[in-house]
Amino acid sequence: MLTACGTDEETYSGTTASIDDFSVKNTEASSTEGDFIYRLVSEKEEYESGGPVELYAELEYIGEEDSIDIFHAGSAFFFPMEEKTRGYQLDYPMIEPLLTTTLTKGEPLREQYAGSGAYSDQDDDRYIEFMKQLTSNQFPRGYYVVNGYADFFTETADGAKTNYEIHAEIDFKVVDK
Repeated sequence: MLTACGTDEETYSGTTASIDDFSVKNTEASSTEGDFIYRLVSEKEEYESGGPVELYAELEYIGEEDSIDIFHAGSAFFFPMEEKTRGYQLDYPMIEPLLTTTLTKGEPLREQYAGSGAYSDQDDDRYIEFMKQLTSNQFPRGYYVVNGYADFFTETADGAKTNYEIHAEIDFKVVDK
């Protein structure tokens, strides 16, 4: 699926900072909200350009029950990113059926990042080429910040809903080797 919104000015900011201007701060991050822990992990600080990156997210239930049902879109996990040397925002489109997943206490639900990115023929040529590489899971050189989150809700037996959007941020570099 290839979709995008905006104009050339919005998608390509003209930023051309050097990758050396950035340092990796966190390859692992977690946040707790209520009875849930959300984790976001990059397996490495640096990856080789033209190859895939290894990211995953986890959601763990830590409440008092043995298990709980959560309700979410095509996935509970979102992996939007920004490539800082170019100033590109990398959205994470999601199919939106309502799915139910049962989380067992102490057993994290894990999902690997499987690629993202979208563009239209109205976008800047550099942005289109960048997105083509990204959608093929061949990451171009750059400094990436992942603003990941889990988005879901729970529902009690009497129908009361509690919405969750739990965020964490990690970063990594893709370099020429």
